[in-house]
Amino acid sequence: MAKNQKSYTPEFKQQIVDLYNSGTKKMTELSGEYGVPKGTISTWVKNLSPIKVSEEETISLKEYKALQKKMKDLEIENEILKKATAIFPKER
Repeated sequence: MAKNQKSYTPEFKQQIVDLYNSGTKKMTELSGEYGVPKGTISTWVKNLSPIKVSEEETISLKEYKALQKKMKDLEIENEILKKATAIFPKER
């Protein structure tokens, strides 16, 4: 049996997250006012709130996860290159 799930626009989600992050509204207030479950708002806040990486710079969770994936891929590539240099030493 399928649930009747509402679909929210990205703009609406970001608006709710911005209201919550500004401190003007609590999650329960937003839930009651906009008819969105608290758990849903909590997920939006987690996924859409900016992550502070330095004094002046913030990134989104999506960007953070992309950077983590890129770092992992580069670490794997580095290990492969280390093994290749051991197998194929430089000719002099």
